[in-house]
Amino acid sequence: MSRFSSFALAAALILPLSAQAADDYKLDPTHTSVFFHANHIGYSKVFGLFRDVSGEFTLDEDNLSANKVKISIKAASIDTNDKPRDEHLRSPDFFNAKEFAEITFVSTRVEKTGEKVGKLHGDLAMLGITKPVTLDITLNKIAPHPVPRYNKVQTAGFSARTTIKRTDWGMKYGVPGVSDEIALMIEVEGHKK
Repeated sequence: MSRFSSFALAAALILPLSAQAADDYKLDPTHTSVFFHANHIGYSKVFGLFRDVSGEFTLDEDNLSANKVKISIKAASIDTNDKPRDEHLRSPDFFNAKEFAEITFVSTRVEKTGEKVGKLHGDLAMLGITKPVTLDITLNKIAPHPVPRYNKVQTAGFSARTTIKRTDWGMKYGVPGVSDEIALMIEVEGHKK
């Protein structure tokens, strides 16, 4: 069995670590990013990110069902580099951040598709609606962190990508001028607890 023979992640985004019991990891918010882009009236893609992301995941190479991830995003932390647009995105037309402050992803299962790649299945909750989504995930690296301030703590890094339709969560404002399909790009580093 190779080092990556079983699999999972968090967001995130989980893949295997080594032939040992399950290990719990906490997301490093300074090295975790949740980006998105939407087509704007056919002219360009507008990019944005969420600045407040937290979460944790569990890695167990020998027991795929034990791998799990939970990611929480503060909706009000959205940033598209334009204050008036960001305020509109926080409004009931889009994320309704006052009523629905948190966006969450909770994994349900992991599927290995290659040596360092797989699919992370889970439930995305937003605007009071929960829908299944699947993320294509890639294991970037698992190793003791080389930066002195992390004191060689075991660190796992992943990339995840998917596309969702925002109308599935009731976010209909501006469609089709602002695209229904939203591309999500997630980069994660987690430190072993």
